[in-house]
Amino acid sequence: MQFEEILPIERRKTRKIKVGNIFIGGDAPIAIQTMAKTKTDDTDATIAQILEIQQAGADLVRVAVPDEASAKALKWIRLNIQIPLVADIHFNSKFAMIALEGGVDKLRLNPGNIRNESKIRDIVRAAKERSVPIRIGVNAGSLDPDIKERYGLTPRAIIESAKRELSYFDKEDFGDVIISLKASDVRTTVAAYRLAAEELGDYPLHLGVTEAGITRIGTVKSAMGIGSLLMDGLGDTLRVSLTGDSCDEIQIGW
Repeated sequence: MQFEEILPIERRKTRKIKVGNIFIGGDAPIAIQTMAKTKTDDTDATIAQILEIQQAGADLVRVAVPDEASAKALKWIRLNIQIPLVADIHFNSKFAMIALEGGVDKLRLNPGNIRNESKIRDIVRAAKERSVPIRIGVNAGSLDPDIKERYGLTPRAIIESAKRELSYFDKEDFGDVIISLKASDVRTTVAAYRLAAEELGDYPLHLGVTEAGITRIGTVKSAMGIGSLLMDGLGDTLRVSLTGDSCDEIQIGW
């Protein structure tokens, strides 16, 4: 009986992007991240949770920025943690500007939340001036209405949303971009990332299954989705999205 040799997984070649004191993409190790689940403007609670997240082994951490108070809190939070801080901007471009002034290490923009090209390009210019990378975080649950109407809730719709956002970034000659393409359905997520590897250039990919659920269900869904993509050689950073403790996300991610 003959056995075929199992070859090592060859990772997709991507550009290398500096995020604070780490790199994502290129030959850098896959970075494990999570999200703080406190109210960001409660700086004591947020810093305390991020310190726990650091101790659990996270390479970087994301916080929600749903309002101006949260945006203004980022400066103090950044001064009191060691791992890179990612600001997840909700709906208002002003919050992104405040976050950049506060010294965050990366922004996350959802194309479905801020849709005005002029405002997006303002953010991109400000990020470029500060050498701050941006994650284009497409979520199937918040696609632009015209894209959703044309393509439905499909992998193609997710890819077209990313392409539209990238076109705005390209107009500002901004390439420090990481891309995520998430859906709550595992098969849709996996298909979108595989399309991205074919169509979206050499941008690093942030892997995850959105709204994966409670620990047991979320672990299984994430293992199926993220694991499939890692086996394909895709992925430069990842987050296991659970409704529970952020530190659990890190342990499962590792």
